[in-house]
Amino acid sequence: MPHVSFEHIVKKYGEVTVLDGLNLAIEDGDFLVLLGPSGCGKSTLLNLIAGLNEMTSGRIMIGDRDVSELDPKDRGLAMVFQSYALYPTKTVRGNLKFGLAASKLPNEEIDRRITWASELLQLDQLMNRKPAQLSGGQRQRVAIGRALVKHADVLLFDEPLSNLDAKLRTEMRMEIKKLHDALNPTIVYVTHDQIEAMTMATKIAVMNGGEIQQFGTPDDVYESPANLFVAGFIGTPQMNLLRATLRASDNRLMAVLADDIAVDLGGYPFKAAPSDGAEVILGLRPEHFSTPGRPEENAACVLERPVEVIERTGSDTIVSLSFGEKLLALRAAPDEAATLSSGDRVAVSYPKNKLNLFDAHSGLRL
Repeated sequence: MPHVSFEHIVKKYGEVTVLDGLNLAIEDGDFLVLLGPSGCGKSTLLNLIAGLNEMTSGRIMIGDRDVSELDPKDRGLAMVFQSYALYPTKTVRGNLKFGLAASKLPNEEIDRRITWASELLQLDQLMNRKPAQLSGGQRQRVAIGRALVKHADVLLFDEPLSNLDAKLRTEMRMEIKKLHDALNPTIVYVTHDQIEAMTMATKIAVMNGGEIQQFGTPDDVYESPANLFVAGFIGTPQMNLLRATLRASDNRLMAVLADDIAVDLGGYPFKAAPSDGAEVILGLRPEHFSTPGRPEENAACVLERPVEVIERTGSDTIVSLSFGEKLLALRAAPDEAATLSSGDRVAVSYPKNKLNLFDAHSGLRL
């Protein structure tokens, strides 16, 4: 499968700039997820790859081919849309075959591809049914199969799971991931759902305002967010973001929070030498806090605060502590949280090697 690259992509609608000088390279066999909120430009970018929209300027390469001016049918792509877009009067077999009707392939090759896709997607027992006789998950598998039989160079997915219920979304995430593991195609997948992105992607491009905020592996964007937008967007519940001031004390650098709480920054991997008195934002992931009664050995700080809200989700519990005008979220095991009640004061600590620091003015990671 070929690599895909975007070079200085600009897309404008009149005076409105949707994408502004975007650059990105996708390696062979990558599962790239374009992740971001509604209106960030991710679906626009996908439609530019597919040739459904025209660029204002820039270049799109698929392998060694410049496809910027090619018709969609000549780009070697297959696309799965948000809606299933199946032909209601055709059977599953008819829907799978329809995309190959104009391909001038021998009938034997068409039948071979249909059989291969139906077995891969477990549709072989449903081939004579029409879409109205299928579940939502089965219809989406037919839509994916219709893309697969084309043996396209690149597969494009435009929020394909958004119309499914929670159970089916989980099942289809697994199906698409298994499909990628088995065939290793180059995939570009659009979603606003971070769970889809984190569970399926080999690379994630986090987008906002028509720009790529961060590009990297799921672990990269989760553990080392490049800026405050990524830090707040990735993670449920989201990262705790607390305003602080840098202070040097006894040859140690501290981030001083409200109530003069000092967070030891010893060992933090600064990209550039920090300055005393700088205003920063401290980022603390809820799951990295020690649970009450189990202090962290290499703690950057210890916080003692009253419990404000307890949210039990079954597999774990989110405990929100009062912290000035903010709530400080931490994740606790259900059996540990069962001993807590609203108003209880608890002491929790946070490990040094999990700290995140951002410049308060630029929002960039320090």
